[in-house]
Amino acid sequence: MPVHVLVLHAAVIFVPLLGLGAVVYGFFAALRPRIGWAVALLAIVAPVAALITKLSGTEFYNRLLSEERVSPAGKVILDGHMENGTITLWLTLALGVVSLVLFALTARNPRALPKIADIAFGVVLLVLAGLSAWYLFETGDSGATAVWGTY
Repeated sequence: MPVHVLVLHAAVIFVPLLGLGAVVYGFFAALRPRIGWAVALLAIVAPVAALITKLSGTEFYNRLLSEERVSPAGKVILDGHMENGTITLWLTLALGVVSLVLFALTARNPRALPKIADIAFGVVLLVLAGLSAWYLFETGDSGATAVWGTY
């Protein structure tokens, strides 16, 4: 069984958890002391999981091509899958970085930032979380189509 098939489940779990945790952390200052370290940990784990998934997927893709096990229509689907995976990786990395920055600024005092900065961080985290979730879904859907679809 290819490594990619096993490790992709880590990204499927940790990316949405980071998104949810980051949005809650961004909008609810009162909860920051309770969830701060979990969000900080997820801000590291989720991008690493996305990176490992991307790298293992690239290796799997290259192996399939070298063994000539991909039809022309399948290659188009897999190319889209890989593009979605790359976007997912970058969005998850951005979500992790912004989450860590907010955590660093508020770890000692959850209400250290002016209200406008809190709102701005919350909105940025919400947008990044939503886009990460959407591209994670698109990546998974195109991967499932590549494996189970009829083309």
